[in-house]
Amino acid sequence: MRTDKTNNETFYPGPSRIHLSAFPPKERWDDWTELDSQAWPRRKERRYQLVPTTCFNCESACGLLAYIDKDTNQIQKFEGNPENPGSRGRNCAKGPATLNQITDPDRILYPLKRVGKRGEGNWERVSWDEALDDIAARIRKAIVENRREEIMYHVGRPGEDGFTERILAAWGVDGHNSHTNICSSGAREGYQLWMGLDRPSPDHANAKVILLISAHLESGHYFNPHAQRVIDAKASGAKLIVFDTRLSNTATHADYYIAPYPGSEAAILLAIANYLIQNDLYNREFVRRWWNWEECLEQRSEVGDQRSEVGGQRSEKQPRSGEIFIATEPTNDSNGVAESTNMSRLRCEEDTDGFVQFENLLKENYSSYTFEFAAKESGVNAKTIEEIAKLVATAGTKLSSHNWRSVTSGVSHGWSVARALFMLNALLGAVATEGGVMSR
Repeated sequence: MRTDKTNNETFYPGPSRIHLSAFPPKERWDDWTELDSQAWPRRKERRYQLVPTTCFNCESACGLLAYIDKDTNQIQKFEGNPENPGSRGRNCAKGPATLNQITDPDRILYPLKRVGKRGEGNWERVSWDEALDDIAARIRKAIVENRREEIMYHVGRPGEDGFTERILAAWGVDGHNSHTNICSSGAREGYQLWMGLDRPSPDHANAKVILLISAHLESGHYFNPHAQRVIDAKASGAKLIVFDTRLSNTATHADYYIAPYPGSEAAILLAIANYLIQNDLYNREFVRRWWNWEECLEQRSEVGDQRSEVGGQRSEKQPRSGEIFIATEPTNDSNGVAESTNMSRLRCEEDTDGFVQFENLLKENYSSYTFEFAAKESGVNAKTIEEIAKLVATAGTKLSSHNWRSVTSGVSHGWSVARALFMLNALLGAVATEGGVMSR
């Protein structure tokens, strides 16, 4: 705690330890007194009880303190909760504005059942038991009669982290609908295909390089805890790269800001991946341990064997799956005919488990994703893309990345952008590391 010498009042330092002196000290939350700003210039004191709660104006769920007037027992205002480890007492404008919802005269306070025809706007108040029994009976009847496709659960924004979906799945119902369906579902699909979970958690604060596609989470108007930590990282020397079609708040802080054609972001990301692969700048041991390269080689071998059976005997000079032949200069012994050297077989002499063969295959598969290719697809200068790739390569295991809305919701196959983005983390081994991306 810090003590002000003028009035001996203690001030709350907060989890960030930066002396957020506007916050009452925690030991006085049960009985806090301050002047009523609306009574100025009169000095009118108000006594409050401060109760921790949560803002739900977005999925960020930042911490709030409800100031409850001890005389009226009514909520007077909301302010940030410095004890919350995510928001750390700092809230966007929507946090304090929660008071408008608490006092909204049109707020629904109890269940209402339609009276008359749909659209007439007539309702009657019913009890919770009556409402729940009625809804449960209708759902049960549809399930018993095998009409599960007639059941749909809609919620504005899911806030229970998948529990409701598990209930629906247990009923055999595929009828969940929410804001997410037209917002972040595209990006979340890409992450789901990579890691089996759809909500990655980037450690921006400890990152060396931060790569963001769109400003959905990091602009400060939404998911402000992410915005805080992006700025924390910048203050510590981290580099920020932003892909966005608009000059967002986040983009104004970027070291590299580009606005590619919507839908072309994956091409840029694949060019960066190719740069890491061709120059052996990826985390080789991470790839060896965590990538399913054995299965990849096995499938390639099966495909090669099938083609060999159809086409007849394979020549020793014919490339096998994952093999690269390099042409050499003609020699006197070769009668002026250029020879070729199987570089992958030379490298594989000591390759007891086949990983080098996979690395050669990786180089072959991604070789077409050049900076020039990405420039043509995206409209971004090839030199700029190259500079970004070189910066990403410096991150090591401290690359934090994120994509949520943006192209993934507005372009066909937008989910591929999230997949290509997380591939950079997977190449660098920046997964479940300090400064990397947590897969939950």
